Order: sequence, then structure tokens, then C-alpha cells
Amino acid sequence: MKKFRFLALALLMALPVMAEAQTVYNSSHATRGYINSDGTVRNSNNATIGYINSDGTVRNSNNATIGYIRNGTVRNSNNASIGYYSSDGTVRNSYNSTIGYIKSGTIYNQNNSTIGYTRDVDMEKAVSLFFFFKMLEW
Repeated sequence: MKKFRFLALALLMALPVMAEAQTVYNSSHATRGYINSDGTVRNSNNATIGYINSDGTVRNSNNATIGYIRNGTVRNSNNASIGYYSSDGTVRNSYNSTIGYIKSGTIYNQNNSTIGYTRDVDMEKAVSLFFFFKMLEW
């Protein structure tokens, strides 16, 4: 009986963590990873691959800064612009060419083909999936 209580308690403690994670899917609906509400990014094996801080700083799994996303601009760790996004969901590379769209949880490439899905993930986190974590390919 003690083992059952321990298992039940462990499961109950884990539920809020699992509930707050948002799943990222590819176009075939296969899980590509997760983003927790605290900004932790995990791959499909649930291994931490990085972090997206509330100030837009993006870090790898070793906690080293790999870039920034602020005010519609995506910058690498050297502060060079590598892309842009706009409030309408358009994502552009550093040459200002459209490379995709993020609209209502569906992610499209530049040809309007669906390449993935997220739900309840804010724009900055969704954009970071492509520029820094390569969860989905444009």
C-alpha cells in the first residue's frame, strides 16, 4: 500500500508540470518537442535542449546564450540580425525574405504548406523553435 501511495503522490506532483508543457508537432502530427510555460525547451525524448527567457534571451542546454528575440527581431549571440517576425505571423530571414508564417497554432513554410503545429505558444517562442532549436524545418 505504501508503494501505491508513493506512486500516486509522484503522479499528482508531476501532473502540473506535464499540463503546462505545450507540444510541438511536425506536419505529420509526430511530436517534435515541448515548450514549458517557464521557457524550457525539450526534444521529443523529453531531454532539455534549451531555454527561452521571458526577456527574449535564448539559451542552449548548457545555459549559454545563443540568441535573442525582441521587438520583432531575431539576433544571434553576436547580436547580428538573423531574422524578423511581425504581429501578423509572417517570419522573415535576415535578407527580409519571407520564410514562413505562424497563424492560429499552424506553422507554414513560404509556400503556405503546413510544416507543423503548436497550441498556446506565444510568437517569440514559436519563432525561436526554427531559428535556434530546429524543431521544424522551413
